[in-house]
Amino acid sequence: MTTLRGGAGGAVRSVLPTAINLAVLSATLLPSLRSVQPFERLTGLAEGRTAVAFLSASLMLGLVLNALQNPLYRILEGYLLWPSAAYERGCRRHRRRRQAWSDRLAVLRLERRAGEGPLPPAQAAELARLQGERSVVRHRERDRRSTIIRRALLQERLARYPVDDGQLAPTQLGNAIRRFEEYAYDRYRLDSQLLWNDLTATAPEQARRQVDTARTSVDFFVCLLYGHLAVLAAALATLASRPADTPVVLATVVALSVLSPVWYRCAVHATDEWAAAVRALINVGRASLADALGLIMPAQLAEEREMWSMVSRLSRIPYHERAAALDRFRRDPAAATQDDGSTV
Repeated sequence: MTTLRGGAGGAVRSVLPTAINLAVLSATLLPSLRSVQPFERLTGLAEGRTAVAFLSASLMLGLVLNALQNPLYRILEGYLLWPSAAYERGCRRHRRRRQAWSDRLAVLRLERRAGEGPLPPAQAAELARLQGERSVVRHRERDRRSTIIRRALLQERLARYPVDDGQLAPTQLGNAIRRFEEYAYDRYRLDSQLLWNDLTATAPEQARRQVDTARTSVDFFVCLLYGHLAVLAAALATLASRPADTPVVLATVVALSVLSPVWYRCAVHATDEWAAAVRALINVGRASLADALGLIMPAQLAEEREMWSMVSRLSRIPYHERAAALDRFRRDPAAATQDDGSTV
């Protein structure tokens, strides 16, 4: 599975968190390694004698992080370096969590309708079934007392999951990103992963800019998280060295251990704006894509889904004679030339 990321600003988003992590490393660990090879030459960073080297290191490591962006994201999403057992266990856990949140919201919705009047037999039976679910019973009283804002927050958590069970990922970040990766296919049968470059090449400039801007926060927190993990590993290794300043290093280990999950959660929450921007790009950009491909947007949604399904299939697999079915959606080149006024 591929993810929607990239862009010219990617390197810039990586440099700032890299500089922050280098500053933490310089201030807390390098002084303790003053006499340890090969770190003794790097202690000048902590003393401010080599600001140029500090900036150069930030830029270089930021570029490296940007180049490794896809595999780094895939690890956090659960697609890379995850054992099969851990992958399946994570997917099952998030499937149960999503179902629990969906059931709680369904109970609140049905109870509100029941307060307005008798429910139809099918809905009454569904309400009785859901009220017996363990996940609903555990939170029932608190959900009933919750405000509209708290219920909206519960809906927001549920919205960070993909619609299709088969698209679930084993991590929170993976699901939060997967929800908008599947959006175009679920609504329009348009494979946005396969046609992403085509979409961004034809979509309105404002829509492309919104996607690129919305990714900035997610990239920042992801790079900051990986930098913290690297500094944390260095701090743990430093504890084994004799010249280590134990209290400072221990404080660094504790602080980074606490902050790393915080940055991960921040990255998950930051995907909300990213998801909204991608949805907007799909909704307003698919018409431009169809026009650029020489296709006429059908008036019926069912026919549009059929058209995009054939376009995606044509781009994904070798040509087959059945692909000629796409001809009924293609624009007549002669008519298009006359519309442009270039011929009479």
